[in-house]
Amino acid sequence: MRQYRSRVARLAVVAVAVVAMAVPAFAQAPAAQEPPAGPVRQLSMEDAVSLALQNNLTLRVERINPELADLAIAQAKTVWTPNLTGSVSTSSRTSPISGFFSGATDKLTRDSFGTAAGANQVLPWGSNYNVSWDTARNESNCVYDSPNPSLATNLGFTFTQSLLRNLKTDSARNQLVVSKMNREISDIDLRQTVLTTVRSVKYAYWDVRAAVAALQVARQSLDLAREALRNNRSKVEIGTMAPIDVVEAEAEEARRTEAVIVAEAAVKRNEDRLRTIILDTKDADYWVTRFDLTEQPTFEAMAVDVESAVRTALEKRTDLLQSRKNLEITGANIRYQRNQTLPDLNAQVGYGLSGQGGRKLNFGPGFPPPVIGEIDEGFGTMMSRLLGNDYHNWSFAVQFSYPIGNGNAEAQLARTKLQLSQAEIQLQNLELQVATSVRDVARNVDTNQLRLASTQATRKLMERRMEAEQKKFAAGLSTNFLVFQAQRDLADAQYSELVALLDYNKSLVDLETVQEAPTAGATVVSVSTGR
Repeated sequence: MRQYRSRVARLAVVAVAVVAMAVPAFAQAPAAQEPPAGPVRQLSMEDAVSLALQNNLTLRVERINPELADLAIAQAKTVWTPNLTGSVSTSSRTSPISGFFSGATDKLTRDSFGTAAGANQVLPWGSNYNVSWDTARNESNCVYDSPNPSLATNLGFTFTQSLLRNLKTDSARNQLVVSKMNREISDIDLRQTVLTTVRSVKYAYWDVRAAVAALQVARQSLDLAREALRNNRSKVEIGTMAPIDVVEAEAEEARRTEAVIVAEAAVKRNEDRLRTIILDTKDADYWVTRFDLTEQPTFEAMAVDVESAVRTALEKRTDLLQSRKNLEITGANIRYQRNQTLPDLNAQVGYGLSGQGGRKLNFGPGFPPPVIGEIDEGFGTMMSRLLGNDYHNWSFAVQFSYPIGNGNAEAQLARTKLQLSQAEIQLQNLELQVATSVRDVARNVDTNQLRLASTQATRKLMERRMEAEQKKFAAGLSTNFLVFQAQRDLADAQYSELVALLDYNKSLVDLETVQEAPTAGATVVSVSTGR
């Protein structure tokens, strides 16, 4: 027995020596390079949300989509924009003499100059019109041409109206309806992005708060271990404790030092996540800004009205609103495609006016008839005859077209109807998922309230246990192992209470968000004390 004790004493001395050599080496190890200290920014939850709504890159991208949708609507309306046309032309033609009646002695020349203007437009009720006006001046060296030079003008108007296909709707009108609905969907998407961004800000805010609190718990635990180590070393020096107990205390200090290092890294990691959500990347101090969070997580017991929350979600949830808008778009496509299965029947009305002027020749009797005089009728005379309706024409036509076996349009219509039925079933499934998710989030609120009460009771019991264990140790009735175990259990209880409180606040955020936008569900606090 004496030999065994001597062997244990020697092993204890060796262990103390090994730890004594290891601890200085650990202390002298090069520290990680710390980034330069940056400004500390006091931040409340309201400030964080405001910064995110202003600076968040995802939100800034989403805000452009409604503007793009407005441009798509404007582009769809351009189909009905009036189209103006115009042209100016001139020509000259020289041809050889083919006989006495050519009216020229050497060669026959004809020169012309003309202008044209017009307007046409597709109207938003399945019709279109076309207005044209042209003028021409022609001159030749033929003695038989009269008037020469001649002036001519024509004014024409045609109007075409669809009577069956494209009467109530057509491709352009359907595209405008779809564009307007897509604009409403872009507003819903923007609202959803705002809601999810606010939720992400609050989650990140509480994660930083949890990481800071976890770091405080880890440092308090390290302070207790260091205090125990100092006490043990004092007792070894006066001979009331074996050296092996110092080794155990030093090992415990090393473990809790590691926990502090891990907790410090968690604080930096969660601060990075928060800054990527709320800060402007153009800020010079973007990566070195530290946060001093001024808002503490609180607990206020609340009773959740699950049925009311479900009704609100079924009415306001952005994903449901998007699905219903998509159903409306599909319904609009069905109306258009049903119209396209009808025969193509159009009525067309036309009316035209003409006017003429120029230098008219008066011929006398005989052959060839001699020119006995001329009359000059200028541009004014030509326009007077045009507007006086001296020369006019009109037309009316009915055009009919229908393909034998209108299979393509009917097949497209049948396919879209099936898609509508499928989308309606998908909407029912989504409504069920929404109701389930709301009930699940409401249940998380109740669960986290009970968890918080339980962890608070556990933490109080662990505090009493540690106090009792320290008193027993001071009286020589306990061991280092039991004291360290009590300290660890207290740190675990403090951390569990912190997690429960943060989870409760997060579940309230989820309950607020899930009634208007989809959420990923309750998330456990992503910090650790390294235990």
